[in-house]
Amino acid sequence: MWPLVRSVLFLLDAEHAHELTIGAIAAAPRAWGSLFTAAIGSVPSKPSRPFGVELANPIGLAAGLDKDGRAALFWPALGFGFVEVGTVTAHAQPGNERPRLFRLPDDRALINRMGFNNHGSQALADRLRALKDAGRWPRVPLGANIGKSKLTPNEDAAQDYVTSVTRLRGLADWFTVNVSSPNTPGLRDLQDKDVLARLLPAVKAAAGDTPVLLKLAPDLEDDAIGAAVDLAVEHGFAGVVATNTTITRTGLRTDPGQAGGLSGAPLRPLARAKIAVALKAAAGRIPIVGAGGVSEPEHARDLLALGCCAVQVYTGLIYEGPGLPARLVRAL
Repeated sequence: MWPLVRSVLFLLDAEHAHELTIGAIAAAPRAWGSLFTAAIGSVPSKPSRPFGVELANPIGLAAGLDKDGRAALFWPALGFGFVEVGTVTAHAQPGNERPRLFRLPDDRALINRMGFNNHGSQALADRLRALKDAGRWPRVPLGANIGKSKLTPNEDAAQDYVTSVTRLRGLADWFTVNVSSPNTPGLRDLQDKDVLARLLPAVKAAAGDTPVLLKLAPDLEDDAIGAAVDLAVEHGFAGVVATNTTITRTGLRTDPGQAGGLSGAPLRPLARAKIAVALKAAAGRIPIVGAGGVSEPEHARDLLALGCCAVQVYTGLIYEGPGLPARLVRAL
């Protein structure tokens, strides 16, 4: 069934198809959730508590698919054990000019240069507070991925992150500090050791008791990954997410001729290699959440066997369909 639905959606511009899908789900998340629960069936429970948050199972939705948390109530119906919304920024922003999302079907990949388009962290806080007040919180943990606003200079980045964390504190179950998207000018400069040493303690202090994770790019040198992991440990972060999208184009069959972050199957070898580096640097001191090119049960099993505490999925969901999370959990 999904190949047919996918073929129809792929007739549309990628971002337009995404907006239609999220819009339809957001209009009736519980109804869609009930429909998919009936179609997919029950998903085994496999609880764990790797970064101070009790996950229903180790398969999670990565940030980027539901930037503003509009479909937060729906994602657990697919079998996800945890959900990360965002990336949100302190200031609402439109992101980069369209077109900015591109499919590479022959490579089972996506390229995006969205540029953190979102309605701002205050809008997300209002949405999450309304869900909590109405007793409609998702039945799995929900985290918020936080980025820097484009208009904020890097020297003021810490305050920008702190603003979003302060607004969402007490609502999100954890925060992920995103300094690794390639689509906001200068953002990846925040992965520099000296810059991180100023940014991380400010965010940690603002988060209070809420766990904070750090998300890293796969394009970092191994020494830089090790240094970032050490800083995350030093400043009391609860975990590291490895990895984000890549600006490399190694192994592509398609020549897209488009700038932006590459995700999906071609990212997997690079992501796995950098995840291994992060795990070695962590040496059991801090958990690592693996992400990058996961679309089959063996991919998830491989990352968990490598030492990851959990795995996140995004692009695989686009190509494999909404049954993917449940299939991954059952295979575990």
